[in-house]
Amino acid sequence: MEARQTLINESAMGRNRAIRQAGRMGLWLNPVFAYFFLWAPILILVLFSFNDSKSVASFTGFTLKWYSNILNNVMGAERAFSTEIMLNAFRNSLFVGAVATAIATALGTLIALAMARGRFPGKGLLDGLLFLPVVIPEITQAISLAIFFKVVFDWFDLISGQRIFPGFHTIIMAHVTFNISYVAIVVRARLADMDPQLEEAANDLGANPWQTFWRVTFPLILPGVIAGALLAFTLSLDDFVITFFTSGVGTSTLPVFVYGLLKLTVTPEVNAISTIMMLLSTLLIGISLAMQGRAASRA
Repeated sequence: MEARQTLINESAMGRNRAIRQAGRMGLWLNPVFAYFFLWAPILILVLFSFNDSKSVASFTGFTLKWYSNILNNVMGAERAFSTEIMLNAFRNSLFVGAVATAIATALGTLIALAMARGRFPGKGLLDGLLFLPVVIPEITQAISLAIFFKVVFDWFDLISGQRIFPGFHTIIMAHVTFNISYVAIVVRARLADMDPQLEEAANDLGANPWQTFWRVTFPLILPGVIAGALLAFTLSLDDFVITFFTSGVGTSTLPVFVYGLLKLTVTPEVNAISTIMMLLSTLLIGISLAMQGRAASRA
């Protein structure tokens, strides 16, 4: 009887050991598969931007001719492709991104300071609204902005007789709308790591609020401000959905230009353009994360 019980106990211990080992293996494999499904499509896109064949079904060899075609106004070796139009779309993206980032960074920093240091009615409501552009679907925000601009322009036309059409101004305002939240979140995180006694010491030494901000607060939160600005610029540079719904004639950005190419056919040049955009975005995000990490280590 005791021998049988011993066998049962050993069998149970063996099953428990196997379950624990399977659990540890699952915990190790889970992030591997997660990152694989996230990065595999991007890596395939980059790989086929160097494919010697126009086919996207098989990799036949390494070539740089698709990148060369972009510079030489050739698309798919069959149709004319205007590099000038692509560069103009890229300039539009840089212009929209720079202006929207400047405005969003200034407003987002002020909002972060108010949320971190201020006490005022409705602060909890504003705190919740601050995260809305981050969590709501982008298509929902794009449609709501398009409707908003339509109502405002119709109202302005009714009272003034002047018709306003979508253009760079609507794209910039739309980008500022969702970039403010990202900047405010990043700067607010930097403020949370900053010792408020430094500002109190400046006040005790006779500095007024304006001097305290420029000589103490702003230098300390500057890495967070720059990181938020880089993040905002990257999001603005890559945005397609909101830009597509709020743009007008002659205001196509690079993502909208690439979408126009996709409506015709998927050519290797599209993969090359997408790879260049991805590398630029990755570089900016990497700089932003590095600056946030350096600021956190200094704190």
